[in-house]
Amino acid sequence: MAKFHDFTATTIEGNEKSLGDFKGKTLLVVNVASQCGLTPQYKGLEELHRKYKGRGFAVLGFPCNQFAGQEPGSDEEIKTFCETRFDVSFPLFSKVDVNGEDRHPVYEFLTAQETQPDGPGDIKWNFAKFIVDKQGNVVARFDPATEPTSKDLTTAIEEAL
Repeated sequence: MAKFHDFTATTIEGNEKSLGDFKGKTLLVVNVASQCGLTPQYKGLEELHRKYKGRGFAVLGFPCNQFAGQEPGSDEEIKTFCETRFDVSFPLFSKVDVNGEDRHPVYEFLTAQETQPDGPGDIKWNFAKFIVDKQGNVVARFDPATEPTSKDLTTAIEEAL
């Protein structure tokens, strides 16, 4: 059976990266956008990344423009926005589709998993959150409206660590 670590993705700088490089880390994988009502969640995502990175944790951001055109910028513009507005230090990847026939293989994998509290299927909006354990299994999925620093999400991260 496939694992998260079996895939590759293009970094926001344009380099192909094996997600196997994240083996042994607990991950929070999020489809992000810079012109969304939920965009302030970048602050909480960065807070989580800094709080837990010393314990083998990372946030991975995948920009997506499939929801009301809320991520129209180029990869370079997205990177600059994230760094200057939210001091983002977690890894960002090149813009991807998370739904539909051009869905990135990473999201094909993520959305096919039986997850709780939000179940499998298409991504509903920007900032859907998936927790991936150290072995590459999806262990939880949270609705876009779930704040990154919410008790439910941080408890799930701590259990996966």
